Amino acid sequence: MSENSREVREVREVSVVRTASRTYKATSAETGSSIEFGQAEGLLTPVELLLAAIAGCSSIDVDVATTRRSEPEKFEVTASGDKLTEDGASRMEDIRLGFDLKFPDTEEGRKAAGMVERIVKLSHDKYCTVSRTVELGAKVTSEIAKS
Repeated sequence: MSENSREVREVREVSVVRTASRTYKATSAETGSSIEFGQAEGLLTPVELLLAAIAGCSSIDVDVATTRRSEPEKFEVTASGDKLTEDGASRMEDIRLGFDLKFPDTEEGRKAAGMVERIVKLSHDKYCTVSRTVELGAKVTSEIAKS
């Protein structure tokens, strides 16, 4: 880190509890909010949650910036990627975000629409913790509790 940079570290934590066969509940230690996921009918899989987290992170960045000017008439973001299995090991590759936004044909709506490209780039390059973590990589370690 350079002399002029400043590092701020904040711990984020979720706990995951098994609620049924192949069904889990993730709960935020910070807010208490939770979401069910798994491989059961009607639930998002962990890979889909990863894609949702990436799309959601950038969606928030774009939404916060543009709605200062105008409420969108349409705001849809899709995330897709290629699941690759190599020698029995799986990972996602070539993750893509597609932004489909429409703003009113007003002065403020046009200003909001004109910001989208720049905000999407800033989200990717600087603000979206989720996609930056995926792209830059983060060490993942596991500990086994002695119960």
